[in-house]
Amino acid sequence: MTTLPQTMTAIGFEAPGGPEVLQPQQRPVPRPGPGEVLVAVAFAGINRPDVLQRMGGYAPPPGASDIPGLEFAGTVVGLGEGVSRYRQGEQICGLVAGGGYAEYLVVHESNALPIPAGLSLEEAGAIPETYFTVWSNVFQRGALKSGESFMVHGGTSGIGTTAIQLAKAFGATVLATAGSDEKCRACRDLGADHAINYRSEDFVAAAKVATGKRGVDLILDMVGGDYIARNYEAAAESGRIVQIAFLNGPKAEVDFRRLMMKRLTHTGSTLRPRTIAEKAAIAAELEAKVWPLLAQGRCKPVIHARFPLAQAAEAHALMESNAHIGKIVLTI
Repeated sequence: MTTLPQTMTAIGFEAPGGPEVLQPQQRPVPRPGPGEVLVAVAFAGINRPDVLQRMGGYAPPPGASDIPGLEFAGTVVGLGEGVSRYRQGEQICGLVAGGGYAEYLVVHESNALPIPAGLSLEEAGAIPETYFTVWSNVFQRGALKSGESFMVHGGTSGIGTTAIQLAKAFGATVLATAGSDEKCRACRDLGADHAINYRSEDFVAAAKVATGKRGVDLILDMVGGDYIARNYEAAAESGRIVQIAFLNGPKAEVDFRRLMMKRLTHTGSTLRPRTIAEKAAIAAELEAKVWPLLAQGRCKPVIHARFPLAQAAEAHALMESNAHIGKIVLTI
């Protein structure tokens, strides 16, 4: 620990606002507590919750770093008391409740994972947030099974590209919505059986056609707003809808008779505030069931663009433009 610098460059902001509020700052290098490892960060993924935090709408949980960034890949350079899984010099990726946009961060060893075999450090930095989110919501909460139909909105987002690949790998028929013909082609290239351009098609009608009028067994929605009622229409009897965000707003007018008559389940979750133990349980399932798929090349993070740490503002502007297909990462 004595050879580490006292300060590091990190990205922060003085007040909420647009991408331009993100600025490099000098911060103390964190020190690992019990069960934690200190990581020299090589790559940090950018995710929608980071944008919400910057805009003042998603504060970090109590005790978490106020530096944005929820996922990373890098090298272990320090060990807290009681750490048993990792040694100095090992390369890992992982999930944090904050602190990713920085040269160093601390993570509990149970919320970190080894780099999947065959993947680069950059690819590993684009995995944790979306893979933890998709696994916990599609497979744990949504209970997707082989042979079922699955639809994800925002198919070319980081979440969408991950959900398409994992749902297909586990035997589902996959539908995805996206906002252009180019993005629909990208969804199909990733394995989607049906890609629906929501700007030129009614996704409810298209989903009914794709499922032989039956409807979709499981829908992963990050849009909210008027999509909530439309998801109820698109869902099969006894279908499930899992809500993970509200890009079109958290309020809607919905006829709940559809929920009753079709015996639907509408649930949702957030990931960031969950406990270290809860995230560790997700990590353990990912390592057992998904890491082998990554090693075999059956699924892979899709990286659209990379920016130096100091250009985090430009990276956020790209994410808000919705022009990207897949993940945006910071190189550190």
